[in-house]
Amino acid sequence: MPDVPYLCHYQRAVDIAAAGPYLELQRYFQVYPHHVEQALRTLSYHDAMNLAAGIAPQVRLLCSVGLWDDVCPPSTVYAAFNHAGVERKEMAVYPYNKHEGGGGWHMERKIAFLSECLAE
Repeated sequence: MPDVPYLCHYQRAVDIAAAGPYLELQRYFQVYPHHVEQALRTLSYHDAMNLAAGIAPQVRLLCSVGLWDDVCPPSTVYAAFNHAGVERKEMAVYPYNKHEGGGGWHMERKIAFLSECLAE
């Protein structure tokens, strides 16, 4: 049940993030442009987008995204979600929320989701 997953699709995040920790990479790449390729290759080893492909297919997945999130851009969250090779997955979309995702509303959704999983 990842809420607004972080560290997904570094290349995209560095290119479009407007706030948060990806700006550190932007600043680093400004000073060391010759390190971009190697740094992104190294970061790919713990990129949640790449790791999502290893989730067991029988696992149920509930993910959330805030479409106004400037820390974890929505497209990076969707990158990880789309790479997850699970059969049953759902994305809780909060169109007007930022990095907090659905906040308390999403907590209620997670409790309901967990109840469904336990009932199986």
